[in-house]
Amino acid sequence: MIQIKHKKTNAVLLCVQADSLEGENLSGAKLRGACLVGANLEHAVLTNADLRDADLRDANLCGAVVNDASLRGATLINANLSGINLTNADLLGADLSGSNLSGAVLRYATLAEADLSGADLSHADLSMADLRANLSRANVQQADLRAANMVGANLVGANLTEADMTDAKLTDAKLVGAKMSGTIDPAGHRCGVGSAKKRAHRWWQFWA
Repeated sequence: MIQIKHKKTNAVLLCVQADSLEGENLSGAKLRGACLVGANLEHAVLTNADLRDADLRDANLCGAVVNDASLRGATLINANLSGINLTNADLLGADLSGSNLSGAVLRYATLAEADLSGADLSHADLSMADLRANLSRANVQQADLRAANMVGANLVGANLTEADMTDAKLTDAKLVGAKMSGTIDPAGHRCGVGSAKKRAHRWWQFWA
């Protein structure tokens, strides 16, 4: 049996009748303030879970399903989040610095005020996400940023090579030193190689 405890009070928040949390279904779990440092939650299901202020430093959530969950203020420093599904998740103010989010799905996710400095977001789906965040030195190569809200975002030194920012909002975003070779800008033009063909219809009108 595994006991998940609160990071400060040590109170037991959840008992799981298993030897590992890998692949466990923890949908809707109340884990606010949980201590999950270094936990193996690979392929676990945490849909609608309450993980506000949880400590998930160095945790492995590779391939986990965490859609519609709340991770406000959570600490995910250096966590392995590759291939995770965080669709519509609330990560307001979360610390994801140095985390691996390669290939992650974060459609409609709220990442305002989050720290994604040095994070790997390559090939991630961030379409329509709230990315008014710190993305300094982040690897956002070939990511889907279509219609993302990046107003005022810190993208200093970020790698945006071949990212798709069609219809993204970039007002007051800081792009000093950002790599943008082959990036598709908000107007649908590919940086450095001329203009891409404009779509006849807005892309989201056909979103499945």
